[in-house]
Amino acid sequence: MDNGSTDNRGPSRTAMMAAAGRAAHLIVDRPPHLFQDTVAETLLGERAAELISYHRESGDHPVLSGTRSQVSARSHYTEARLAAGEFEQYVILGAGLDSFAYRSPLAGRVAVYEVDHPATQAWKRELLAAAGIGFSTVEFVGVDFERDNLAAELTAYGFDPNRPALVSWLGVTMYLTESAIGATLDTLSGWAPGTELVMEYALLPELRDESGCVFAEFALAATAEQGEPMLSFFSPESVTALLDRHGFGVAEHISQHTAVDAALWQRADGLRPVDFCRLVRAHIPGRTRI
Repeated sequence: MDNGSTDNRGPSRTAMMAAAGRAAHLIVDRPPHLFQDTVAETLLGERAAELISYHRESGDHPVLSGTRSQVSARSHYTEARLAAGEFEQYVILGAGLDSFAYRSPLAGRVAVYEVDHPATQAWKRELLAAAGIGFSTVEFVGVDFERDNLAAELTAYGFDPNRPALVSWLGVTMYLTESAIGATLDTLSGWAPGTELVMEYALLPELRDESGCVFAEFALAATAEQGEPMLSFFSPESVTALLDRHGFGVAEHISQHTAVDAALWQRADGLRPVDFCRLVRAHIPGRTRI
């Protein structure tokens, strides 16, 4: 859960929860790890100890273990898609405290564009500077989605819409209305054929498994209390229809269980996949992506 937004009370709580989940996964959960985010703890700075302590002390709580599995599995899948393709541009919508550009060797061969609210971008730059983490290899594209033109802002920072890109949209759509999601898809659909989108969405209540229902019971209340309520829920069929209306062809829907190698779920600890959110991989037709 990482919509990267801020409100009048300060930095995004969901962005911090997501980063803490990725950091805590390496501390609380046993190997094999689903994903290796070696920067998240440092990026959280003085808040790291507090946020990770919740996982240390109550790591089996459904919302905490579910958050770790969610943020780790989705990052594993998305960055594996980037590694497998020939993309030269990587756009991270609602980047929050995503750490790809500061730890992955892939960052040296792709142009990275982190898109988020200007206030979130300023907050993140402060955290990076305080941690001594360089950020010269990433473009921070500050966008207020209610007022700014996403395509124009990205182009101003050097993004080339005529070259295929991988677009990561994780932990965001559940906090938006369907019309707002559609408006962003309209913008993306004008980019080069072969552009690929990995988008996370929340499932309708009747499609969640037992662990997903338990996770939702806690997560929905927590995010609403923090001022970032979840607004949109889908079935795979309705997501496919939405993407089709906006010019995308769907390649696959991915659950947490299938987002990582099956062997990674053969675990000695209690971390398990939670069917509350899924990923969809879609592309702009015109160039085949395997």
